[in-house]
Amino acid sequence: MATVFLTTANTFLPSPLSLSASSSSSLLTPPTLRCPHKHNAKRQLALCKAVSESTPLSPNFTKRSLSISFITSFTFFLAGKGCSDASAAILEADEDDELMEKVKRDRKKRLEKQGVISSSNKETEYLQDLVYKLSKIGLAIDNNDLSTAGLVLGGSTDTDWVKNANKAFNKLSSSPEEKTQVDTFNSSLANLISSVTRNDVESSKLAFVWTASSFEKWTTLTGLIGQLKGL
Repeated sequence: MATVFLTTANTFLPSPLSLSASSSSSLLTPPTLRCPHKHNAKRQLALCKAVSESTPLSPNFTKRSLSISFITSFTFFLAGKGCSDASAAILEADEDDELMEKVKRDRKKRLEKQGVISSSNKETEYLQDLVYKLSKIGLAIDNNDLSTAGLVLGGSTDTDWVKNANKAFNKLSSSPEEKTQVDTFNSSLANLISSVTRNDVESSKLAFVWTASSFEKWTTLTGLIGQLKGL
């Protein structure tokens, strides 16, 4: 209005190791345990390192025992992953419930606000008159015609149209944000009247932008922006 007026783990199940039973030297030299390099298999890498650096394996440490060891690690990994996924699912469900509750509350507030607006014909008329007044004042200031702007403003915040606008503000403002914009509007309007009275064109233009912007924000917050002509 003011401008109109002026961004899984690849688990691997390592294949069972091959041990050579035919070589007598296998009892003296520890077998080499090969572990594939995977970015997200820290548990398996640690296990590989521990086995490769351990004391020589006994003959009883067979293919079957190695397979069982890796299968056990893999099972623990899956169990941990399952718990993590379940926790994430619970959190997502809670977030969805909170979001739905917020949507319901917001919808209830909008309906209540629309009911208040619908039963406030007089206040809507006051606000529509305010829109017309601001349009005339903005056009005059844009043309550097401060005398005309002063006549519309009335010289003080004690004029009837300003009082009536505040009656509408008080009735239709319910949230802290809406009330803050009303305070900003009244403060900016007082500065506008003072600047026009002093015949200060630049200050008048700046004060008008603040006044019109705060009113536009208020109408957006209250849902009135689509019901007032000229916005």
